[in-house]
Amino acid sequence: MTDVNDPAPNPHATAEEVQAAYADPKLANVLYHDWEAGTYDEKWSISYDERCISYATDVFNAVAGEDGQPYQHAMELGSGTGFFLLNLMQGGVAKKGSVTDLSPGMVQVALRNAEKLGLDVDGRVADAERIPYDDNTFDLVVGHAVLHHIPDVQAAFREVLRVLKPGGRFVFAGEPTKVGDFYARKLGQFTWFLTTRVTKLPALRGWRRPQSELDESSRAAALEAVVDIHTFDPSELESWARGAGAQDVRAVTEEFAAALAGWPIRTFEAAVPSEKLTVRWRLFAYHLWLRLSAVDKKVLSKILPRELFYNVMITGTKRPS
Repeated sequence: MTDVNDPAPNPHATAEEVQAAYADPKLANVLYHDWEAGTYDEKWSISYDERCISYATDVFNAVAGEDGQPYQHAMELGSGTGFFLLNLMQGGVAKKGSVTDLSPGMVQVALRNAEKLGLDVDGRVADAERIPYDDNTFDLVVGHAVLHHIPDVQAAFREVLRVLKPGGRFVFAGEPTKVGDFYARKLGQFTWFLTTRVTKLPALRGWRRPQSELDESSRAAALEAVVDIHTFDPSELESWARGAGAQDVRAVTEEFAAALAGWPIRTFEAAVPSEKLTVRWRLFAYHLWLRLSAVDKKVLSKILPRELFYNVMITGTKRPS
């Protein structure tokens, strides 16, 4: 259920709106995510089965542990299609959920996904810097790949702590580090350039997406560069959370080898027709990511500085009353 006062999705932005968005990160976020809402799960290989349930719960437990589960009422900030919260709920981390996002289109898709899964979830269109819920409402606030879209991250931390109950916990995951974002973008740009050039060759034209689709992907990528506002140093992110009043703050990083392989694979998949990506290919890509993630966790995390890894996760709690 959504609030009757929430705005409607706008998946077909005008050229004027897109132009205005380049100077307005919040408008860019709404337009980009309304644009992407209908195909977002497919684009990022998001599912609501054991594969992503395991991923979400493993990520959550890696930074926050299993104490306190199940949380009675959890909110996802910048929920997108509901990937993180809905899979955490299926994994037993939380009982009741609320999805929030600046994009009306994303809230609609998240609620539709929750309904299909039979989960107890409501939703609101929400600005992370002014969350439309009362003080002391939630036992848990989560987010995945959201903080880097928010203009004032420290204000968002203060709002998260406001809506948390005393002793409540927040967990944010999937945020890009400064170093990780640099090499991921370079790998993605090179892979896009190479794939779109090579598939012009006569023998490989069957692997080329229609030019109109490539052009639309390029326009989306241009807006994506506007909506991706921040990259993070793990220690700085910890200090921002503490400055907002959080306690028990801890940041953990993940994905180095997995990111070096994952970003070229994701970009290649976005550049070729989806029917070319067979089940065999998808299984290969998934199992490669699993193997490299295991190397990251068991070996590289013990010898490399945390700043080199692509993803940073952070948790903290609200002080008891």
